[in-house]
Amino acid sequence: MRCAIFSDVHANLDALLAARASIARDEVDRIYCLGDTVGYGGWPNQCCNIVRRMAQMTVLGNHDAAVAGRMNYDYYYDSARNVLDLHSRMLTPDNLKWLRRIPYTKRIPDIDALLTHGSPLHPEKFDYIFEMDHVQRLFTMIDRLPLVTFLGHSHLCKVYIIEDYDVHEVPDRDFRLSTDGVRYIVSVGSVGQPRDLDNRACYVLWDTDDMRLTFRRQPYDIEAAGDKIREADVDPNFAQRLILGW
Repeated sequence: MRCAIFSDVHANLDALLAARASIARDEVDRIYCLGDTVGYGGWPNQCCNIVRRMAQMTVLGNHDAAVAGRMNYDYYYDSARNVLDLHSRMLTPDNLKWLRRIPYTKRIPDIDALLTHGSPLHPEKFDYIFEMDHVQRLFTMIDRLPLVTFLGHSHLCKVYIIEDYDVHEVPDRDFRLSTDGVRYIVSVGSVGQPRDLDNRACYVLWDTDDMRLTFRRQPYDIEAAGDKIREADVDPNFAQRLILGW
């Protein structure tokens, strides 16, 4: 079985369309979204509509939770808070209803995987995982972790292996997963707001038959995406960050 896993579209329609076309060429059997369909970008409804049709399962991101009234975001910095307020007003009743029903996590037993936006330790807190000590905190739930936990939130591409209460990071490249008692934590990057200095839309392709995991990068029209952000009357810095990949 071939699965595509993506995250953090952030209302970037151009990036999502490019990623969708690339995923279609990959001829996958399942598509999973790890949240944050909204926030930052200029097309929240269009992106929600596509993700709802495209993904077999979507879990809740912090920006999704914010616009859906499922968390307090008063402490967010002004620009992020303002665009969330805007998206909350822009979203259709159907899309708001969808965001209010998305689960925080989803276990997929037949492929021994967990989908989550942030750390699975307390998913409603949306804690980040992008450093070794973040992964070490998962030792308290190690017996409940599946073979692979897919997460987003950091907008970074990271792979950690947990083995015998030890953690090490491996490069985010093509590799085969072992089933010999190890567990993987895979941060799938971002479709709409990459922050690893590679501005292409990113997602992960996982072949569960040969256990190969691949990070996929897809270029798209970043200038057009930036124009949409500026037209939406949100902080133009969000457009500049698309170019920088940061």
